[in-house]
Amino acid sequence: MKILVTGGAGFIGSNLCEFLLKEGHIVKCLDNFATGHIENLLPLIEKYPDTFTLQVGDIRNLDDCKKAVEDMEYVLHEAALGSVPRSIKDPITTNEVNIGGFMNMLIASRDAKIKRFMFAASSSTYGDSKSLPKVEDIIGKPLSPYVVTKYVDELYANVFAKTYGIKYIGL
Repeated sequence: MKILVTGGAGFIGSNLCEFLLKEGHIVKCLDNFATGHIENLLPLIEKYPDTFTLQVGDIRNLDDCKKAVEDMEYVLHEAALGSVPRSIKDPITTNEVNIGGFMNMLIASRDAKIKRFMFAASSSTYGDSKSLPKVEDIIGKPLSPYVVTKYVDELYANVFAKTYGIKYIGL
C-alpha cells in the first residue's frame, strides 16, 4: 500500500512509519517539525531509501497537503497540536493546525480519491461527561480549546463521509 503519514516525525507518527515500512509498504511522511523531530526519521531515511519519502511541509498549507497525497492510497493523519495547556495559551494556532490543517487534509484526500482517511481522535472530546463507560453518542461540554478542535475534526470527518463518500476512521 502507499500510505501518507502526517505528523510522521512525532512519536506516534514515526513509530507508524517504521511499522508500515517493516511491513513492506511505501510510506511518505509530511511534517513541519513544529513538534516532531528529524532524529525520529533519520534511521528510516537511511534504511528505506526506496520506500520512504520525507516531505517537509505544513498541513496549514493546502498546496503542501495536495502534494503530499499525490500517488498515495491511504492517509494516517497524526499531525496536530496536542496539549490542553498549549491550547489555552495559544488557541489561535491550535485552531489553525487542528481544524484548518485537518480540513486541508480532508480536501486534499477527497480530491486525490484517497481510499481511507484515518486520524488521531481524542478521548478528551467526551469533555465533562460523567457517564461510564464512555460511549461516542454521549459527550459533555468541552473543557479546553484543544478539545473543541478535536471534536470539530470528528464532525468534519462525518460530514465529509456523508457528503463526499470519504471513508474514515477516527482512532
